[in-house]
Amino acid sequence: MLKRRRGLPILLSVVWLEVARRAGAPVYGVALPGHFIVGFGTPEGPHALADPFDSGRPLTEEEAGLLVAGATGAPLSAAEFSPAEPLEIVLRVLNNIRAWAAARPERSGVQLWAVELSLLLPSHPARLRYERAELLVERGEFARGARELEEYAEVIAPLEPEAAETVRRQALAARALLN
Repeated sequence: MLKRRRGLPILLSVVWLEVARRAGAPVYGVALPGHFIVGFGTPEGPHALADPFDSGRPLTEEEAGLLVAGATGAPLSAAEFSPAEPLEIVLRVLNNIRAWAAARPERSGVQLWAVELSLLLPSHPARLRYERAELLVERGEFARGARELEEYAEVIAPLEPEAAETVRRQALAARALLN
């Protein structure tokens, strides 16, 4: 990953975090929208920010805000500089893997793997269940995908009855592919 300059940028930050922790440095991950960086020190006290993906370039909070605004078009709040929890980092890594695989239809198995791992986390977006169901249908697992679609429809029905009905129709269409 390091020599070839390939891979997910967030994983480079995770390597930085773990090496720094093992060296005894006070370090934390900062899950900025669209970009993951590393903080040294304590978030409340004196700290420094670094961008591992940009050769470890030091960043001020203002520069980090400009970086995020350029990527997302949204301003950055001070709360977004808080330390990322380990499960938040894991979910973000899995989201990046899902996004990478989604752009490569031949990698739908990798995408499904990342979705299924995400669903094992204590907190995850319910929409991942729908994504898993769609992937199952795409991969030819029509009965299992249809069951997943029906279960997802039940979850969203109280809040979005029309969307739930659309998902139920998708489940019927998936079952029809069994014939």
